[in-house]
Amino acid sequence: MMKAKLWLLLVAVALVITACAAGPNVVSNVDGEQLAGFWKGVWHGLIYPVTFIISLFTDRVSIYEVHNNGNWYDFGFVAGIGLLHTIFGGHRRLTKRRREPSRTS
Repeated sequence: MMKAKLWLLLVAVALVITACAAGPNVVSNVDGEQLAGFWKGVWHGLIYPVTFIISLFTDRVSIYEVHNNGNWYDFGFVAGIGLLHTIFGGHRRLTKRRREPSRTS
């Protein structure tokens, strides 16, 4: 029962997070619109795992905002991915080795 509630909470959080996901590039050269910058890139980098999964099932969500200001957005996107990796520990959890107790003679 507790496991089902945890999964339901996880799905609800994922849906809330993806409400701010990058949209498709309908018109990439529109003047007057605000371009995605560094902080938007950081945000999209942080939520990329969830938006990637959703983008597999719909064309209305993409993981990368192509209507951006260039290098600063790219830097923010990569920084967000790195921050996400740091927060959740990356592969360290999967490859954690067991330590054998030290033998004293």
